[in-house]
Amino acid sequence: MYKSENQQMKAPAKVSSISALHQFLGLAKPSNPLISVFDFDDVKLEPETILSAVTTDFYVVALKKDCAGGKCRYGQQYYDYDEGIMYFIAPHQVLQFDDVLLNGVKGFVLVVHPDFFHGHPLASQIKDYGYFSYASNEALHLSEKEEKSIMDIIENVGREIENNMDAFTQELLVSNLDLLLKYCDRFYNRQFLTRKKANNDLLAKLEALLDEHFKNDQLVVNGIPSVQLVANALHLTPNYLSDMLRVQTGQTTQQHIQNRLMEKAKELLSTTSMSVSQIAYQLGFDHPQSFHRLFRNRTSVSPLEFRASFN
Repeated sequence: MYKSENQQMKAPAKVSSISALHQFLGLAKPSNPLISVFDFDDVKLEPETILSAVTTDFYVVALKKDCAGGKCRYGQQYYDYDEGIMYFIAPHQVLQFDDVLLNGVKGFVLVVHPDFFHGHPLASQIKDYGYFSYASNEALHLSEKEEKSIMDIIENVGREIENNMDAFTQELLVSNLDLLLKYCDRFYNRQFLTRKKANNDLLAKLEALLDEHFKNDQLVVNGIPSVQLVANALHLTPNYLSDMLRVQTGQTTQQHIQNRLMEKAKELLSTTSMSVSQIAYQLGFDHPQSFHRLFRNRTSVSPLEFRASFN
């Protein structure tokens, strides 16, 4: 479902409905136009279709396992488990199909249209799950027990979809989907915690990157580093980096950047005679008011009150 390194980029095709996706993949018509579960075994793609990219209007959750009998790897990332690998794609993101994924690969794909959640809290809550914007090398790697928990829920969803609809169908399906997403959030949290060495290396790279940005006059020249810039430099998506940091340190990427700003601001306020406006400019702020507001929010005192405490 993701682009391999040797494939050339093509303009993605638009797949607006789950019925159209089933047709695109050579599957039978879905039982429900807003939600579907299917196996990789049932997908029938022509060779020219395998290289096609598509965008959809719905959420995609996929679990891939038994990758042609071998270990599944993407890039040079460290993985805890290779029993099952999960991917999450939000509406309007690009999906890419390739023969590595579909040749001898077992697993399932769950697709659900946002309209299916209409009237339920999950309609807004699903947007809080950052893993829907993670890249393929930030996939969720499951242990055997974790995979069984996921598969039990998916099998429940599949059975409920195939049952005759009644007054309970949508409520039961939404409840199962809510449980699935919570389990995935839990397992990602475990993954962040168990990758201690890899994450410590990443934290060291983050600190070195911020050191480089905050030395000399780099902030004046380049401005305050953004979360996107930091994530790009570390070859991660912004959401994955912030979620990992939140688990490891209790703070997001933005908070790490702001911590560095406050450290530098306190140093300049306590060791120089520069005005607050000069310090704000030195730290990469376009407006002193923005610096003043951030400093008070982070320290509960104004820059001048902080300076006065040293005199």
